[in-house]
Amino acid sequence: MHILAVFAHPVRESFTGALLDAFLQGAAEAAHSAEIADLYREGFEPRFQPEDFAQFKAGAVPEAIREEQARVDRAEGLAFVFPVWWWSFPAILKGWIDRVMSQGWAYDFSPARSRGQLADRPVLLLGSAGSREGTYRKYRYDDAMAIQIDVGILGYCGLRNVSTRILHDVNDDAVLLAAHLAEARRCGREFGRWPHPATVKPGAVREA
Repeated sequence: MHILAVFAHPVRESFTGALLDAFLQGAAEAAHSAEIADLYREGFEPRFQPEDFAQFKAGAVPEAIREEQARVDRAEGLAFVFPVWWWSFPAILKGWIDRVMSQGWAYDFSPARSRGQLADRPVLLLGSAGSREGTYRKYRYDDAMAIQIDVGILGYCGLRNVSTRILHDVNDDAVLLAAHLAEARRCGREFGRWPHPATVKPGAVREA
């Protein structure tokens, strides 16, 4: 399938960048094609603009945002590769969500009912995290992220076939970093082959 990989790290040569490369390598091994939306290097403007607000009145969307939406429309799968900052997306990726997932395209809202409008397809969240997995479990950061992102953003827009892989304890441990890169490569190679979230109980480990 054709995958849009949305990458959000200010340093392309970072470990998160290496995770992106490993993911893309695995995807190529499975004969997937990929397009990269490198938000920093492409100079994406994450701030919601006055012209963006017109979507709620006249349905108008800036041309630059329509181009981003066309990338999503072309994709048969989506991958978000990012560092976990403050238990969520980096601001530039949150801004991409704010602007690209617009009313009338990603969802339709009315006081009576909201409806996601994006065609469901496999979505992978691949995040690098400095904290240990035990910290996430102790404070339920993983559950909070799942509710905010998997349900509140992606599910709201109609994207429910989501798998989240947070790679914890990113530090100078060469063995662990190699294992993380191998996992990212596996996620690319096995992209889309995971249970639908409805079959996974809250708090359970999701397999990519």
